Formats: sequence, C-alpha cells, structure tokens
Amino acid sequence: MTSSSAERLPMWPPATEHVPAEELARRQGVGPVASPAAMARPGAFESDEELDEFLADLYASRRAGMA
Repeated sequence: MTSSSAERLPMWPPATEHVPAEELARRQGVGPVASPAAMARPGAFESDEELDEFLADLYASRRAGMA
C-alpha cells in the first residue's frame, strides 16, 4: 500500500560512495554513548523468564556460526 502524502526520506549518497561513520553520525545528529547505563531500558522484558529465553536464543545464534 502506498500513500501520496508519505514523507520523503533524506537523500543518501550512492552505495558506491564511502561515507565515514563520523560523517553519518554528524548527519543523524548522534554522538558517542557517554555511559552504558544511558542505553538501559528498564522494563524491556516483561519477566526474568523472557530475558532468559532471549539470552539463550542470542547465545545459540552466536554459537551457530562456529560449527
């Protein structure tokens, strides 16, 4: 489904043009993380069991490439 009133995305350079990460960050108005605690999102998981399932899946996916 398309919409004629959709916002246009900003123009990005062609894939063949290398843009340094610092330049991409500047364009997006972002900077380095001052502290890992700034990335914390309390309540991201509804329960400890949900977190455990996520971590088990994450670890399994990382080990899958080692086989």
